[in-house]
Amino acid sequence: MIKRGITFKTDDRKAALADILVGIIVPDWNWSIGPGEVYKLEVGEINKDVFRENETILDGHTFLERITTNKHYIIFADFKAFPHNGDIQKIIYYDDFVTSSCDLALLVIDSVYISIFLKSEVLINMFFERAEAFGFKDIKILTDENDTHPSLTVYFFTFV
Repeated sequence: MIKRGITFKTDDRKAALADILVGIIVPDWNWSIGPGEVYKLEVGEINKDVFRENETILDGHTFLERITTNKHYIIFADFKAFPHNGDIQKIIYYDDFVTSSCDLALLVIDSVYISIFLKSEVLINMFFERAEAFGFKDIKILTDENDTHPSLTVYFFTFV
């Protein structure tokens, strides 16, 4: 059974990207920022985007700064992580992910459904332990047999 990644659900809509990623991800990955809605929370109000509309690629330092500096509210998010010198490609399907240099694909849907696709079984296990430690719900390892994602993007219809 080939492990593809992990999926889980947050029940409080307060899972921050930093809670999920920091301490596990490789700091020098380059990040492809796909379509999404991630807003800063300032004085309890939703404010402007954490990621600007014209930003499609961020270096690891900038990405980590964005997800750790401000509290944020995630509605949809589509992030792909590539090695520092890797070729950044559009990833739509799981097969695209497997044949690319992409190391991680993170999807957040409707604020609470989170899926992380990884090539490293060690990282899959680390994310599983992180999800358990934060008390996330419905934690599952994704495999070839149980993965029902039609694509690795949150806005599939925009690419077809």
